[in-house]
Amino acid sequence: MPGASEPPRALAIVGPTASGKTALACQLAAALGDVELVSVDAFAIYRHMDIGTAKPTAAERAAARWHLVDIADPNEEYSVARFQAAARDALAQIARAGHRPVLVGGTGLYHRAVIDDLALPGRYPEVAVALEEELARVGPEALHARLSALDPDAARRILPTNARRIVRALEVTLGSGRPFSASGPGLHAYGPSRFVQLGLELDRAELDRRIEARLDAQLAGGFLGEVAALVAAPGGLSRTAGAALGYATLAAHLRGEITLAAARAEILRRTRSFARRQESWFRRDPRVLWVRAGAPDLVARVGALLSGAAPPGSSGEAAEVGG
Repeated sequence: MPGASEPPRALAIVGPTASGKTALACQLAAALGDVELVSVDAFAIYRHMDIGTAKPTAAERAAARWHLVDIADPNEEYSVARFQAAARDALAQIARAGHRPVLVGGTGLYHRAVIDDLALPGRYPEVAVALEEELARVGPEALHARLSALDPDAARRILPTNARRIVRALEVTLGSGRPFSASGPGLHAYGPSRFVQLGLELDRAELDRRIEARLDAQLAGGFLGEVAALVAAPGGLSRTAGAALGYATLAAHLRGEITLAAARAEILRRTRSFARRQESWFRRDPRVLWVRAGAPDLVARVGALLSGAAPPGSSGEAAEVGG
């Protein structure tokens, strides 16, 4: 058990969307009693974006104390630096209460910013605006070529189609006069962390089935109406809020640009692709202990792990936690 001067052992539950992270976190909170949950989701932060983001339900939020849910309006821009500051505050509150934090969510960069307390490069708004205008004119591939000339190390790590990351890397490189890849130890350094990281994995066919079933439940539960209200509200959706899966696609349907069936198919395709990218991101971290989602006695085993049991087996393979 942790000594009197040590903070309680902390847990981060990661993995692809629809793998059951929220359900496991709620079960842990009910079983352990001294757990507070910290959402690490780039879109659960937004008020009124409830259905499409698969935000914790009212019942799940009533059953445990949650942090970093509904902390921004949908017309606000939100950054990883702002999230990191909010997470630090939340973790300090949990520590003052003598409770254990459990991070839950699949936004990889936000997750690393919290568990590794990343030193984040500065912002250069005027540079960013100019780059966004250039992006609209020439497209992401041209900007990626520009990044390759200025910072080849950063360019090798960013897909030529990932416009947001390309613009950010160029913003830092041009604004600071230093390569983006030189900003701190970076995402490819995996040092010690107080967080035990638990990755939930499922067979691909089962994960795809869950994603489809969840999307159909969201559409039946009012996802389209949620999008209609958001785009009609003053300020609409910010650039960052509008990046949430499904919202822009359903907005296109509401404008008469695509059928609802085509919108559903596109959201399903994008969500499955996103799930694979999430898994690839977390698989790169050798500190993550992978377990089968829904494994028997998983809650009890994770509780034992938080009590100080060493993680068993290889971090790169699925394991029975504590067994």
